[in-house]
Amino acid sequence: MKFREQCMKTVFFISAMSSVVFVFLICLFLFINGIPPMAELGFFNFLTGTQWRPSNIPPAFGLWPMIVTSLITTFGAIVVGVPIGLCTAVFLARVCPKPLYKILKPAIDLLAGIPSVVYGFFGLVMIVPMIRVVFGGRGFSVLAAIILLSIMILPTIVAISEAALRAVPESYYEGALALGASHIRCVFFVVLPAAKSGILASVVLGMGRALGETMAVVMVAGNQPRVPGSLLEGARSLTANIVLEMAYATDLHRDALVSTSVVLFVIILIINLTFSFTIRRRGRS
Repeated sequence: MKFREQCMKTVFFISAMSSVVFVFLICLFLFINGIPPMAELGFFNFLTGTQWRPSNIPPAFGLWPMIVTSLITTFGAIVVGVPIGLCTAVFLARVCPKPLYKILKPAIDLLAGIPSVVYGFFGLVMIVPMIRVVFGGRGFSVLAAIILLSIMILPTIVAISEAALRAVPESYYEGALALGASHIRCVFFVVLPAAKSGILASVVLGMGRALGETMAVVMVAGNQPRVPGSLLEGARSLTANIVLEMAYATDLHRDALVSTSVVLFVIILIINLTFSFTIRRRGRS
């Protein structure tokens, strides 16, 4: 019996460590292959350059337009998607009748299983023409990417936020109700603040999904490597820049694309560490 328990502990330990090893190997691969080209091109010039023209002589590799576009689309999607997702989670966890819940919950979960290329096609035939009719222009724009990404991050935000709300002890709600608060006030002023850690985690995962999305953004954003002057102009994200050019890139061009993935990885890492630090600081206070 003890031998079996020891074997299972070993299996569980190996399974847990495998995730750490995979992350370490990915980091190792990215930094070994991505840092030298950045040093060759110049860190400052590579990160803040405004021209991406690999076919020029000499070639120009400036990531600033793609960095700005990625951040704008990500934070735009969070601004649009988080309030909708959070209100949906509150409704499902505390307001929704059981018969309606059995319909809404599977429908929302189904959004998570739709391939990104299908989302991109939806944006291509619905969102882009709508923007073209309402605001003018070509329709392929940062705004189209923001709307599409806000839809794509909804399942993540709803699922994790709902789980966090349901994990709050019922005594919190009942205590506030006993003090005379209404049902809605109990939910928004007692239950919701108690679930803030889980809600922030859903926001972080939503940001990661939006920042790392490729195919859908490629299909609706316009793919123009420039700093967008407005939300109605076309632009190119970091992920789109990699997927559009990696197939034919060679030599320094290919190395620059690998360095682009390093920049994307570091941005996601900074966002995750910032939110983790914020959650821990609030938890101590």
